[in-house]
Amino acid sequence: MTQLRAKFWETIPLTKMTPAEWEAVCDGCGKCCLQKLEYEDTGEVEYTRIACKLLDGESCRCAKYEVRHQFVPDCVRLTPKTLPKVAYWLPKTCGYKLLQEGKPLHDWHPLISGDPSTTHTSGNSVQGWTIPEFEVPEDDWDQYTIEEEL
Repeated sequence: MTQLRAKFWETIPLTKMTPAEWEAVCDGCGKCCLQKLEYEDTGEVEYTRIACKLLDGESCRCAKYEVRHQFVPDCVRLTPKTLPKVAYWLPKTCGYKLLQEGKPLHDWHPLISGDPSTTHTSGNSVQGWTIPEFEVPEDDWDQYTIEEEL
């Protein structure tokens, strides 16, 4: 396993993190893998309960992360360079978004808790409540919007 520098997220800018550190900032919530509706006239983004076809609803991780672009070509490559362009549709709890905004990670974040399951046990993941995108026609996604802010 790759060694991570102690509390690197508190001292290392996102642009200076190693690949392993960058990946560790992901809390494993799965929220970024939810299908979103973006309204061009207002810029508003609404999340749906519809999950990307590659999201594992139990682990809240991509089932084919390393090769996901072969299956989902428009899947966003989240990098320090792309983060500012896509941060508006990331959930407010996202570790990347929080660090970009100069905010601390939440207590339930695995880097803080030391336990990857705390994202789920704290209720901050999509575990158990998503619907795979292949089960709902895209024209019907607006019927599955999430009222609460993620």
